[in-house]
Amino acid sequence: MNTQTAQHVLRRSDYDAVIFDLDGVITQTATLHKLAWKALFDDFLESYGARHGETQPSFDADSDYRRYIDGKARYDGVASFLASRSIELPYGDPSDGPELETVCGLGNKKNELYRELLARLGVEVYPSTVDLIHALRAKTFATAVVSASRNCAEVLEAAGLTNLFDTRVDGIDLERMQLRGKPEPDSFLEAARRIGVEPARAVVVEDAIAGVEAGRKGGFGCVIGVDRTGHAEALKAAGADLVVTDLVELSAD
Repeated sequence: MNTQTAQHVLRRSDYDAVIFDLDGVITQTATLHKLAWKALFDDFLESYGARHGETQPSFDADSDYRRYIDGKARYDGVASFLASRSIELPYGDPSDGPELETVCGLGNKKNELYRELLARLGVEVYPSTVDLIHALRAKTFATAVVSASRNCAEVLEAAGLTNLFDTRVDGIDLERMQLRGKPEPDSFLEAARRIGVEPARAVVVEDAIAGVEAGRKGGFGCVIGVDRTGHAEALKAAGADLVVTDLVELSAD
């Protein structure tokens, strides 16, 4: 159990709202995403390498995930990783089946793998994050959740957290509203708009480099990076005002 004492205070006089990323900040589903991405790309890279007479290194669930995938919309993540390996595939269409070797087809196959893992392993939350959200709401902060995942609502419901947020902006909204994914700030700005808060009066809490960059680009009053994997310097370089290892380090006043 983490018994660390809060070191940083979010004051209601300074901010009106706190906007949270989902995976890796509220829920421990980032681990499931990493497993799904690795299963997807390891299978694809082996097949692709065999057909093209080359050996492709396997997908690194730490560095490759962090640099090319984390925080981005699913198809953007596929395209980003493939570009890092100089692999060109047709973009395809979001309706592509998981058997098709297109950017969308691979993204849809990853979603199938993720949903299978989610059904089998369930959703675990970070208790310190949930405690902080309760404390924030008790101090009249508005709270919102932003995620690139199309499964955000399902995950929140499975974790029993749906009623802790005034609004949710997720992958379905990104597609429906044609919002740009992280590292662009569109999803965070839309969350702020929905709860009627100026970005300068809102805090963004993110564990992904792309998410921190989005918060900084959006002009939010404070961007907090959550470093659970030993990459604090990368989060600071991306624009985090503060980096913590767990949200037990934060309190509300």
